This record gives sequence, structure tokens and C-alpha cells, in this order.
Amino acid sequence: MSSPGVVVGVSGGVDSSVAALTLVQQGLDVAGLFMQNWADDGSGHCRAEDDRRDAVAVCGRLGIPFHFRDFSNEYWQGVFEHFLAEYAAGRTPNPDVLCNREVKFKHFLDAARELGAERIATGHYAQVVKSGGLWQLLRGADRSKDQSYFLHQLGQSQLAATLFPIGHLDKSELRRIAREAALPTHAKKDSTGICFIGERDFREFLGQYLPAREGEIHDPDGRVIARHPGVFYFTLGQREGLNIGGVRGRPAAPWFVVGKDVERNILYVDQGHDSPWLQSNWLRSETMHWISGAPPARQFECTAQTRYRQPDEPCSVQVRDDGTLDVRFSRPQRAVTPGQSLVLYDGAQCLGGAVIAATDAPLERRLGAPVSP
Repeated sequence: MSSPGVVVGVSGGVDSSVAALTLVQQGLDVAGLFMQNWADDGSGHCRAEDDRRDAVAVCGRLGIPFHFRDFSNEYWQGVFEHFLAEYAAGRTPNPDVLCNREVKFKHFLDAARELGAERIATGHYAQVVKSGGLWQLLRGADRSKDQSYFLHQLGQSQLAATLFPIGHLDKSELRRIAREAALPTHAKKDSTGICFIGERDFREFLGQYLPAREGEIHDPDGRVIARHPGVFYFTLGQREGLNIGGVRGRPAAPWFVVGKDVERNILYVDQGHDSPWLQSNWLRSETMHWISGAPPARQFECTAQTRYRQPDEPCSVQVRDDGTLDVRFSRPQRAVTPGQSLVLYDGAQCLGGAVIAATDAPLERRLGAPVSP
């Protein structure tokens, strides 16, 4: 069997199916590879076997070879252990970012090269171009589906070896292409949420690894108003799952998480979606990853996202000597969350990103944020 020119990561979903179809239609020598990143834990919530069958069916329909690799050990060590450590520390990690860096564009790329391929391809909504001798990561044309946020840890060597065949399409057009090509996945629903949790309750899943420790729920003034099952089950801005009934002297309005004191096991809440306790104007990041290998300047203006699908937010960036960033926004930002990713953009170009370390949100400063602007 001859070596493929491109190995497509076939996930069993419609996006990767159309990515493979597009490359076949371009006349490339294509093979598909299915990655199993999570071992079935017997819960009945793991969809890997169903997804694998769909991936096999797609490759059969396209007449391309199918390959399988089990990366569950690599995923556990490179992604899941970090995920648990961050939650235990009271932060909110983004496993999709680590999965792309540690598995899909490392172990998958290595596996494709072992098969003799020159390049890999995935069904991400993003685009790659070369300009001025450097590879650039651009947003997907369908802004509502753009996944460059999750790909910001990629570098020059990875982008040089990667194709994003569907990055120029919008979702409705992609579904039409899949339907007309009679791909077995043309009507399959998009997967949502964290892949290894599936459809099960997040708190129930996390409780298997981080035993619950009940504690008090306080308002920002320190008044005890309820109890919680564990601070690490909650993230800033969250409304669901608080189970706070009527509180004497307070209006009948929803409560939102505005802070966590992990050491004292206290969860802080306030009423109002846009509570001032959720607002910040500034953040400091951990060490920044630049896709080009270097920042555009020591100080510059750009736009940023601090969460997926957030509108572009104008900001000013100061690059510190240790590689971390100070970022100041032109208007207050809601629920900027340590552990999540800050991703910077120059128009459609993704410059790179970093983990958010701290902000100037009022409660975070009161609880002893490690840094200040």
C-alpha cells in the first residue's frame, strides 16, 4: 500500500467527513485516522465506538484507507491530569486547547508521519495561509463556528503540516455538501461540551475524581446565604446549580457566582447578570504563546477573546520581560476567569494565546490576587 499524502483526522462527525471528501475531490492521496482519546469507563456515556463506526463508514463511502490509534494514555497524561489539577486549585481549564496541542497536533501528527504522510488535515473551522515567510492561523469564514480560539497554541511547524479543508465554508453549506455526497454523517448532530464527559452530569463526573467538600455560600458582604457541594464545581458567572431559595431582605432575582475562596472553601455569589463583582478591566496572563514565534511589539493594540464565541474586544497589550502579558480592555469585561484562555487577534489573524492568571475583579483583589496592574 502506498503512503498517503494527507491523513485526515476522522472523528465520526460531519465536519471531518466533509474535510476528507474535499481532499478526495481535489485529487489528493488521502487516508483517514480515528483517534480514541478517552477509554470507555463503563458509564454508557462514551460515544467513541459509535463515532468510530461512523468514521469507518465515511472512509468506506469515500474509498480511502481507515486507520485507528488509541491515544487515551497520552490524553490522560497530557490533558486530563492538568484538567483535574486546575479544578482542584479553583480554576476553570479549557481541555480543548490542550487536546489540540498535546494530542491532535502532536501524537496524531506523529502517527500520520509514521504512515508516510506529509501533512494532516482536520475538520476545524479555521484557515492557514503563508505570508511574508510565516504561516498564519486565520479565523474560519463562518464566524459563528470559528475554532481558531482552540487552536491558538499551534506553532509554525504544525501549521506548515496542516490543512483545514472546511475553513472557508459556513455550516449550512457544509451540511448541503455532505447531504449531496450521501455521507453517512450528513445529518448527525454536532457534539457539544467536554468530550470525555459526554451527556452525563458534570458535577457527578467531577465528583469521581475530586471528592465533594461542602461549604458556605456568601454574598460579597460576607453574609452566609446557603451551602454549596464544592467550590470547584462552579465557575465565574455561573447561575445554574446554586440552589439558592428566597433570601430575606434580597429581591427574588437570580444569583451568579462572583468568586471562589478555595482555601476557606467559600463560594461567593451576587444578584444580577452584570454584577459589578463580575467586572474586570485588566488581566495578567501566564507565558504567552505566539504563533509567529514572537510578539509584534512590546506594546500594541489588538482585539481579544477571553472565552469562546465572545465578540472581539479591543485591548492594549504590554509584553513583560518574563513572557507574560498585561492586557487592559477598553471597556469592563464580565466573568474573565483564571484558567481559561486569552486569545489575541489582529483582524482575522490569530496571534496566539495564554492562560489567564489573574484579573482586577473586585473580589479577586480582595481575596489576594497574586498580581496587580
